[in-house]
Amino acid sequence: MKLHEYQAKKIFAEHGIAIPRGRVADTKEQARDIAKELGGRVVVKAQVLVGGRGKAGGVKVADTPAAALKHADEILGMKIKDLPVRKVLVDEAAAIQTEIYFGITNDRSARKPVMIASASGGIDIEEVAAQTPEKIIREHVDPFLGLRDYQLRHIASMIDLPREHWAAFAKIAHGLYRAYRDTDATLAEINPLVITEANQLVALDGKLVVDDNALYKHSELEAMRDSDEETPAETEARIHGLSYVALDGEIGCMVNGAGLAMATMDIIQLYGGRPANFLDVGGGAGADKVAAALRIILRDTKVKALLINIFGGITRCDEVARGVLTALETVGARLPMVGRLVGTNEEEGRKLLADAHMLTATSLADAAQKVVAAAKGAQ
Repeated sequence: MKLHEYQAKKIFAEHGIAIPRGRVADTKEQARDIAKELGGRVVVKAQVLVGGRGKAGGVKVADTPAAALKHADEILGMKIKDLPVRKVLVDEAAAIQTEIYFGITNDRSARKPVMIASASGGIDIEEVAAQTPEKIIREHVDPFLGLRDYQLRHIASMIDLPREHWAAFAKIAHGLYRAYRDTDATLAEINPLVITEANQLVALDGKLVVDDNALYKHSELEAMRDSDEETPAETEARIHGLSYVALDGEIGCMVNGAGLAMATMDIIQLYGGRPANFLDVGGGAGADKVAAALRIILRDTKVKALLINIFGGITRCDEVARGVLTALETVGARLPMVGRLVGTNEEEGRKLLADAHMLTATSLADAAQKVVAAAKGAQ
């Protein structure tokens, strides 16, 4: 889950990282009032969970409160990469002397967090890594030992940070690591971290991406979720506790278990079809959850056929079949469907589906071939 800049910077500040003075506004009048309180020049920034805000006109400098009102009026309500701007952050403008990229993320291959820094801040770090990889400094952090000061001295020296700023940089680095660790983040990023003309290190922008699987521990972060970033299908899937990812194929997949779902997608591809989604209803899914999953899949107009692949261990196959039939009554879709139910009460489940004139299968290979043929026949 991504947090907005103002949310990330608030968390950074709570961990001792210096940020500009500023507040978020929902209206142009609020933006003007905040600019009055701050005094001097301010930056009005669109709060939207995509990059490229500046190029899209979502970041503007205002010399007066009246200019802040004008810029906020222009930015609020605009769309950046199809996402609406509902809030703006009004920050005091900084006189920038030097820009630095600084962040920490997961390195899955090393099984450790990795701290990343570059003297080329203020631009996309991916662009720097592709064109001048030697400018990217990486330092892995042992999760049992934590971030060590010698590592920070190494980073500071490699990005040519003036020695007078090393103590402030260490404080910011430790704060960023704590924020990353305490929120169960997969990315904590400051871009840019600047040296101002007043010779201070300040985090001008912030990004925080939290691991969805850890949100059960962070109700305060879950409350910050911006549903604009999700499609309606993703929102409904999250509400019902379903793991759902939309793809560009024509065969809908409803499966219980992530591994089985991946195998199902692979075998559909093997027999010449293309999966339209990844959807894991999880173990112990009842009829209501199955019905919700089916509704989500069938709303996708690209779907020409549906494969239901259930292994009934905790989940009962007859319960799944009833959920499917319940959903069909409410959705009203009439697509070719293939049900492969194996496990607890599998015969009862298959009979329920067969009585509803659905194709059934006992093997995954048979089910995949039937659904691919059905999808091709429906095109």
